[in-house]
Amino acid sequence: MPRDHVRPPGSPPVNGYSHAVAVPGPLVVVSGQVPLDAEGRLVGEDDTEAQVRQVHANLATAREAAGSDLAHVVKYTFLLTDLARDDLARDLPAPRAVRDGHQDPARPPASSLVQVAALVRPAFRGEIEALAVPAV
Repeated sequence: MPRDHVRPPGSPPVNGYSHAVAVPGPLVVVSGQVPLDAEGRLVGEDDTEAQVRQVHANLATAREAAGSDLAHVVKYTFLLTDLARDDLARDLPAPRAVRDGHQDPARPPASSLVQVAALVRPAFRGEIEALAVPAV
């Protein structure tokens, strides 16, 4: 399905995302995924990278069940609980590293990053939701 990855003239520089992605037709909306395995067990209690890898695995499972795949993601929303205000170093590097391994760097999806006070369980360090187009 054709997509138009937009970086308008005069817009600020980006780090691994597009300012906008125009898509025709239907969307696959994937709810925020958390770091639980198929049995509902927490993955990576104090390990942000392990949690984010599990979240991406859960995103893949949900996308595929809805008829989409990694190549068809048009937007991510990252919710993280710990972004150190001084240097953004606490939890930000892990989601970026995992994200970058799951997307085409020449055509990255749109993306938002939000720091939240907490997620549904205190041990969750992050949650990610996605918008995708069906894989046709």
